[in-house]
Amino acid sequence: MQNGSGERGNILLVDDDKSILRSFRYCLEDAGYAVATAQTGEQARVRANAAVFDSCFLDLNLGEESGLDLLPQLREIAPWMRVVMATAQSDVGTAVKAIQAGAVDYLVKPCSPEQLRLSAEKQVHTRHLELRLEQLEADIGLTDRAEMKSANPAMSAVVQMARQVATTDANVLVLGESGTGKGMLARAIHQWSARSKAGFVTISCPSLSPELLESELFGHQKGAFTGATESTEGRVSQANAGTLFLDEIGDFPLPLQPKLLRFIQDKEYERVGDPKSRTADVRIIAAMNRNLEEMVKQKLFREDLYYRLNVISLVVPPLRERAEDIQSLAEAFLARYVKAYRRPVSRFSDDAMKLLRGYAWPGNVRELQNVVERASIICDSPEVQLNHLGIGDANAERATRPRAGDHLSIADLEREHITAVIANADSLDEAARLLGIDVSTLYRKRKQYGI
Repeated sequence: MQNGSGERGNILLVDDDKSILRSFRYCLEDAGYAVATAQTGEQARVRANAAVFDSCFLDLNLGEESGLDLLPQLREIAPWMRVVMATAQSDVGTAVKAIQAGAVDYLVKPCSPEQLRLSAEKQVHTRHLELRLEQLEADIGLTDRAEMKSANPAMSAVVQMARQVATTDANVLVLGESGTGKGMLARAIHQWSARSKAGFVTISCPSLSPELLESELFGHQKGAFTGATESTEGRVSQANAGTLFLDEIGDFPLPLQPKLLRFIQDKEYERVGDPKSRTADVRIIAAMNRNLEEMVKQKLFREDLYYRLNVISLVVPPLRERAEDIQSLAEAFLARYVKAYRRPVSRFSDDAMKLLRGYAWPGNVRELQNVVERASIICDSPEVQLNHLGIGDANAERATRPRAGDHLSIADLEREHITAVIANADSLDEAARLLGIDVSTLYRKRKQYGI
C-alpha cells in the first residue's frame, strides 16, 4: 500500500485557512511526513481519489462548507484513511458528533507543533499496524494464493519441489532475480511444514552492519556495548521451533559466517556479551539474487557455509519467462486491492490486459503487484484502462530513459536512477539499501528531485 510515500507516512490537510495549512504542513514535513493540502471539499475529494493517505486532518468549518458533510464522502473514497477533526475549543461537542460519524479523534485549535506531531504519529502508527494485520491475515491463506499457482512448467516444478521439501527440516536456498517472489516461496514452505504454528522470522542481511546484525540475529546482553540498556533475545530465539528466513544471504558479513555455520551445524549460539551457550531448533531458508557459487569461488562467501545452506536449491524463474501466469497474477492482485481499498474496479479492459501480457516486467512479480495496486487506487470505474497502468509503451519508455553516457547532468541521471530503484523496491528501506545510502538521505534526495 505504498504510494510514493514520505519516510514516515502520508497525510492530507484540509483547511480553508492558508496560514494554518502552511504551518501544519511545515511542522509535519519537518517530522518526515509527506503532506498534501486542500482548501475546499472539492480539492480534498480530488486529493483523496488521486493518492493513498494514512491520515487526514479535517477542519470542521471550511468556509461555506462543513467538515461534517465532507467526512462521509472522504470515508467513502478512502475508508482506510484515519480522519482527525480539527476544531475550535467551542466546537468540541460537534467534534464528538464527528467521531460518531467516523472520525477517529479531534484536535483542538490552536494547537502546538508537538500536539500536532503526536496526533499524526498516533494515527499513522495505528494505520501501519492495521496494514500489518491485513498482511498477516492475507498470509494465513497463502497456500491458496495465485502466486503459488502457475501454468508455467518451470514454476510449477519449483512449487511442487517446495511442497516436498516443506515436509522435511532440510535447509533451503531460494535463488532468483529481485521481485520474483523468493520471500513468498519461503513463507509458503514454512506454512506447508510441521513448523507452521511457530514463528516465521525474517532477517534482511544487507540492512545492518556486522555488529548490529550479530546482535539482531543472536541477541545481546545488557551492557554488551554502548546503548545496550537491556538484554534482547535475538531473531534466532524468536524463531525457535519455526523458520528463520535469511534474505540476501550473500551479503551476510564474512567475519560472522563462522558463527552462523556453527549455529546451523550444532544449533548452538551465544548472545553478544554473554558467554553462556544457548540452543534453538530453527529451520533455515536463505534467499539470494546473485550467483552465490561464484561468490564462493571469489572467496567472498565461505564454501562450507554455502554447502550447509544449499541442501536443496530452488530457482524461481523471472516473470518474463512465465508469461502465461501474468493474467492470473494480475487478476488476483486486483481482487486483493479492490477489497482492501474498497474500490469499484472489477476487471481489466482487453487493451489493458494485452499491455500487461506484452510488458517485459524488469521488476518481476513485485513490479506487477505495484502496477496493479496503483491502478486499483486511481481507477474510479469498473474497468482498468490503459491510462491506469502507468507503464505505457515499454519499448518507447526504455528508448527515452536517460542512460550513462547520454548528454545529461549527473543530477538528471541520479534522479532517474533513484526513481527507477524506488519503483521496483518493496519499501523505502530496501530502496535505500540498494542505492547504498541511508533512509534519511533517500528522503532528502526525493524531496530535492521532487520524486
